Amino acid sequence: MVKLLLALRADVGENRVVLSREEYEQLISAYRNLFTIKTIFERFLCASSSGKKMFSIITRTWNPVTGCRHGCRYCWARRLALTKLRNRERYAKGFIPRLNEEEFKVKFNDGEMVFVSDMGDLFGSFIPRRWIIRVINHIKRFPRTFFLFLTKNPQRYEEFIDIMPENAILGATIETNRDALYTEHRISRAPLPSVRIRAMINLTWDKKFISIEPVLDFDLEAFLDQLMRINPIMIYIGYDNYNNRLPEPPLSKVLTLIERLSKSPILVIAKTLRRAWFEDLTAYVEGSPCQGQARSNGSREKSLS
Repeated sequence: MVKLLLALRADVGENRVVLSREEYEQLISAYRNLFTIKTIFERFLCASSSGKKMFSIITRTWNPVTGCRHGCRYCWARRLALTKLRNRERYAKGFIPRLNEEEFKVKFNDGEMVFVSDMGDLFGSFIPRRWIIRVINHIKRFPRTFFLFLTKNPQRYEEFIDIMPENAILGATIETNRDALYTEHRISRAPLPSVRIRAMINLTWDKKFISIEPVLDFDLEAFLDQLMRINPIMIYIGYDNYNNRLPEPPLSKVLTLIERLSKSPILVIAKTLRRAWFEDLTAYVEGSPCQGQARSNGSREKSLS
């Protein structure tokens, strides 16, 4: 029996991968099964993430290094350190970078998902290299535990890529793709979004993670293309939880981004989804008696002129 051969164009150059009809159908079936599993997990994780401040995949946090110098205007960790936690030794001098020796006695269980240094930025340019190496060496002792790193300085991952264990998930916070918006509103002293995007695109690692939180206004088509080029295994996206009046996108735009990302193999998990703060304000003004009066006055002035 003559096989029907199907040529599938590969990503690199003019190479071809030739499959039989049976092989092709098996490949499509496997992809559909994986996509179904992805959809189930997305719905479950989105439901368990709704309104929560922590990533729903996290089973525990671990803070061998705390503190940060990025000065993000929406930073909940700095606010917490300077208020409720201000009497703890590690925050006695403020939210400055600190190595917490006691944390290196901590042991982890198989199958846990550990968020490393959620109270700081471990890969910030202000963190000594030896601190990062100590953290990496510690997690190597637990090869059956997953460790999530999240930074606003992802270009620094390259310094440690040769010693990074396979159970590390390398993440970056990328709230927007608009550098001008970032600087105009003085969001942070962290590297600009375009620098982070480029670093994550260039990062050779099979377990990448993106947090678009708090989401800031963005260019839909360009941002979508950049996220696809990063090719993360997972993206979390959500609005600010702390009423910081950030330059947010309208909800319809965020929902469109989520919908289009969800058609890809990337696991997309929505956290806090709501109307942008200015949308509620606009709705209030448009529905208020003052707005109606303004419209009436405008019509009256026009009729008298």
